[in-house]
Amino acid sequence: MFESFGFETLTPAVASVIFGLLLGSAFGALAEVTRFCLRRGLVGDPRERRSALGVWLMALAVAVLGTQAAVAAGWIGFDGHRFMEADLPVLAILIGGLLFGAGMVLTRGCASRLTVLAASGNLRAATVLVVFAIAAHATLKGILAPVRTALGGYTLPVGDAISLAALPGGALLWSLVIAGLAAAYALRSGTRPALLAGAILIGTLVPLGWVGTGFVLYDEFDPIAFESLSFTSPAAETLFWTVASSAIPAGFGTGLIGGVLAGAAALSLLSGRFRWQSFVSPRETLRYMAGGALMGIGGVLAGGCTVGVGLAGVPTLSLAAILGLLAIVAGARAADRLVSASPSGSVAPSATHPA
Repeated sequence: MFESFGFETLTPAVASVIFGLLLGSAFGALAEVTRFCLRRGLVGDPRERRSALGVWLMALAVAVLGTQAAVAAGWIGFDGHRFMEADLPVLAILIGGLLFGAGMVLTRGCASRLTVLAASGNLRAATVLVVFAIAAHATLKGILAPVRTALGGYTLPVGDAISLAALPGGALLWSLVIAGLAAAYALRSGTRPALLAGAILIGTLVPLGWVGTGFVLYDEFDPIAFESLSFTSPAAETLFWTVASSAIPAGFGTGLIGGVLAGAAALSLLSGRFRWQSFVSPRETLRYMAGGALMGIGGVLAGGCTVGVGLAGVPTLSLAAILGLLAIVAGARAADRLVSASPSGSVAPSATHPA
């Protein structure tokens, strides 16, 4: 479709960076005001957990309906997408999800939340993001790539069953089931209407991302990656572009990360919530850095983070994405129990450690 716009100098690649900046800015601002984070809905203060999970699930419900509506309209399709590979890398997804879930408990935030916190003055989050990006890049293309390749070699042939759309009832039924259950929980969670409204807006960004990269910016002569909201690969891409921008052009992911930082920083400054924060001890520093490394490695193995494989992946109805999200949830819950039971203390957020 992109070639029909008649641009003479703007290429799809450049347009994707601009699109990523706009989409990321919207996500950053909305995630900052809603404190959007799946970890907050899984562990920590029980009084906040239900509301936080309600926000996340409302966003998921909207993302599922919007994405599948775009598929039904014929604008996009996920045949051939990495989420729809006939051979399911089940071992990599399970191990990766468990590692990512454990990592986000150690760092008190998933990758998206830490990006927002970094833009709000949290130096702990900024440090974790750097470690996260390095570990992700090392797993994608560096020293840990052989581990990724080896684990990815253990696959389960599932064929068309990789998508819920291939099951009885088809895409319509399963989209309604997932969205209905998620929205029902959100509406019964006691979450403030303003936060649910913010969650709805966050959810709309997912199909906007898919349609933007897969339909509006599609050009068969100058193709770009078909993607939506995500943080694992974009973080690695942004790191590589930062240190080698003269050799590596920016892409959608680089624009997305930059937009999230800009949007979250702007809203935190305007609202007066911007606060400089840092580590309080070497032990805490080690814990956060270890968590960042686990998230970077795990995010690559699982196929994404809570946003990439969860908020944006589940709406594709991919079994791989659903399995990855469930593994992340299991890893977070298990790590929370282990850390809470250890003599060193709890993972519950405090006044000096907002999540």
